[in-house]
Amino acid sequence: MKRLIMREDVTEELSQQDDERTGLVLEPLRWALAAVDSGHPYEAVVLTQAPTVLPIWQAMAEALRNEGYSVAFGILRAEEFGVPQTRRRAVLIARRQGVATLPRTTHQPYGKSAVNQSNPLPPYVSMSEVLNRPRPFNLISNYGSGGDPKSRGRRTSTEPAFSVTAKFTRCKVATADGTELERLTCAEAGRLQSFPADYPWAGVNQAQQIANATPPLLATHIVGAALL
Repeated sequence: MKRLIMREDVTEELSQQDDERTGLVLEPLRWALAAVDSGHPYEAVVLTQAPTVLPIWQAMAEALRNEGYSVAFGILRAEEFGVPQTRRRAVLIARRQGVATLPRTTHQPYGKSAVNQSNPLPPYVSMSEVLNRPRPFNLISNYGSGGDPKSRGRRTSTEPAFSVTAKFTRCKVATADGTELERLTCAEAGRLQSFPADYPWAGVNQAQQIANATPPLLATHIVGAALL
């Protein structure tokens, strides 16, 4: 990144990475710097990725500030923006004009304790509010928790879902007494990402498409903060 900021060509070095996707995280900065050098800088830059990328966003923020941008970055929780899922994302917003800020939350955060009645924000959105299922259910994670692969996380239908991954079809759905129900469909996983129920998913790996998408509700607030 430091060499890129100095306008050095790092294409060859990036091509030698074991995983070609590694270098892709630097591409937005390369585009932004190229736009600055052309005399037509982007009015806004918006980046979102998994939380582990936050240190890279921090370094990019310094680089963009040196190019005349106001920058804000941090971790956003999807359920705090009305998404029925506890996905966390590292977000960077840079603005050429005005002061960059992260969007204000619209809903309460999810926690094991009861909904905070003193909080003026509405409660988080639960799975039961967006999935058309006739009775209460438990969503049982495909992943182990607490370091124990046999200990599967559980969420009731009155809670938001776990972060939707491409393996969501492996998560079990069951009643309180353990009776297994139909597992999540692509349409339902899309709803948990805040897509419309009739969104026209297409192609071979629809589960990966759904899991990789930024929830539209969250994206709306992020882009709004960047442009308004």
